[in-house]
Formats: sequence, structure tokens, C-alpha cells
Amino acid sequence: MDLGLGFDEKDYLSCCGSTQFAKEMASASPFPSYNHAVSVARHIWFNTVDVNGWLQAFSAHPSIGQTRAPSHASQTSAQWSKGEQSTALATATGSSLQELAEWNAGYMQKFGFVFLICASGRSTESILAELKKRYTNRPIVEFEIAAQEQMKITELRLSKLFTSKENTLSTTDMNSTLATKKAEEERVSIIGGHVTAASDTLPAKSIRNPSRTRPPITTHVLDVSRGSPASGIEVLLEKWKGNQARPIFGYTDNGGWVVQGSSSTDSDGRSGQLMNIVDDVDPGIYRISFNTGKYNPNGFFPSVSIVFEILESQTRQHFHVPLLLSPFSFSTYRGS
Repeated sequence: MDLGLGFDEKDYLSCCGSTQFAKEMASASPFPSYNHAVSVARHIWFNTVDVNGWLQAFSAHPSIGQTRAPSHASQTSAQWSKGEQSTALATATGSSLQELAEWNAGYMQKFGFVFLICASGRSTESILAELKKRYTNRPIVEFEIAAQEQMKITELRLSKLFTSKENTLSTTDMNSTLATKKAEEERVSIIGGHVTAASDTLPAKSIRNPSRTRPPITTHVLDVSRGSPASGIEVLLEKWKGNQARPIFGYTDNGGWVVQGSSSTDSDGRSGQLMNIVDDVDPGIYRISFNTGKYNPNGFFPSVSIVFEILESQTRQHFHVPLLLSPFSFSTYRGS
């Protein structure tokens, strides 16, 4: 069954502020799946859109730390920008916002376009650190990095666009068993794109740099039943420091788990900073818990806990623990 997942130019313009990109995407629509749409979007952005199109897309974004979008940005784009910066704004202070504004101005003066970064789930501190690092780049290098960040944002917004389409379809012609199965497959595709949107391949220079710009352990909760992020879920990160070398199944040691940090998921389903940003995370056994009962009192799980181990050889890796949640089931995996 072909869901005909296609939209018009103004929808694609909200995902990416380039009119050239929007026209090409609308012309290529409809798409049989989210993944296919992303593949086409990547080809158009990197191989068809010219330099002026890239600059036009960059200009549709507000500076990081500001919620007021440029006047030529669509209302949808402005709303998405605000949501994508929610973690940064929640972790900001007056002094950090002032410092961010000063560095944004310096960046604009040097490169001629706004500092662009996929800010979803990132704190003001981590964004500021990344801005300072990238400020030292040559303009041609920074221009390419900004284009990569724009593509991450575009993929994230495409997933939101497709989610809204699915919600509409689910109230009309998704009543049969076959249709319901197809909807589930599409939701998984959307969630897969949503989870990986912030971890796409960066330029080799960034990969080689050992300095972190975000905590070594992060999480992201998505509501599979709705095909959208799950906001307002309380998240708790703990480390095992009990008498035993590792927790034993069925053995209770109330003092064994030590809290490392806590937060709640934002409108994008991402938690705030659960631990300090350090280059080397301490090896050991960690537990991340989600207060799913409060999020959905009628659900099957009062809470969900995931226990995992970080080995000595993995202290510089990044551990991302997404949770895919539905009323009566959940699934997860550890991405690094």
C-alpha cells in the first residue's frame, strides 16, 4: 500500500529554508517512505542546491540563544527552531547567553552567515564550546560543516512532517489490519531517522578531535504509538557502587546505586544533561531509569530501567540509550 507521503513546497521550505530545495522535493514527491524522502533530500541538498541556496537556508535560522526567527522564516520553521533550542534555553544563564551572543556576532562577522548547529538536546555550554572550536576553521571548511548541520536539521524536521501526516492518516483509512501494520512500519522508519538525525557522519577533523561537546551518556524517548517524541518523562542516571563487583539479579542492595544526575525529556524527547561533560567517562555499570508510569498512567510499565556496562576500553565512546515506548511494550538499544 502506497501512503503517498508527499507535501507541497511550503512544507519542505519549513524543513529547509532553501526555495530551490523545496521545489526539487515537491517535484520528487510523493515518497513511499521517510527513508526514501531522506535519501532524495540528501541528494538534492548536496548535489543540486547551489551556494546561494545554502546561504538562503542558513539565513532562515535564528542565532542560537534567540527564539525570534527571521521575518522570512515560516511560522512552522520558527516553532521548530524554538523547540530545537529548548534544552539550550533551559540550561542557559544570563552570563552564558551574553557570551553566546558575543560569539555569535563574531562568527557572523568572520564567516558572513549565522552559526548553524543541530541544537536539539544540546546544552548552552556544549553549543558554546562547539562555536568556539569551529570559529578557528577556515571559511571553506566551516561552510561545509554548516551545510552538514543544516542537513541534520532538515532530516529531523522531515521526521516531524511525516509524523504529522501519519497521525492524519491514522484517523481516516488505517482501520484494517494491513493498514495498521504499515503504519507501524512507517513509525519505526520515522523514529529510526529521528534517533540518528543528531549522529550523522561529521567531517574527519571533528571525528579525530577527542574533546566532547556533550555528556558521554545521553538518551532519547520516542512514543511509538504516536510516532512522536515523548516529552515530560523523568529520567534518572545511576552508577553501581555496591559491595558486590556488579549487581546480582534478585539481590537487593539499596545503597549500591549512586545517582549521577536526573532530568526530564523536552519537547523533542531528549533529556537534559544527566552528567558532566568529560573526555573520559568512568568505566563501570550504569542504570538509566524512566518514569513511564507518570507519563502514561494507563500503560503497562510503572517504570523502565536499563542497566549497561562501560568497559575500560570504551571510556571515550559516546553512549546513547534511546527508548521506544508504546502503552504495553518498549524496546531499546545502546548506540555509541
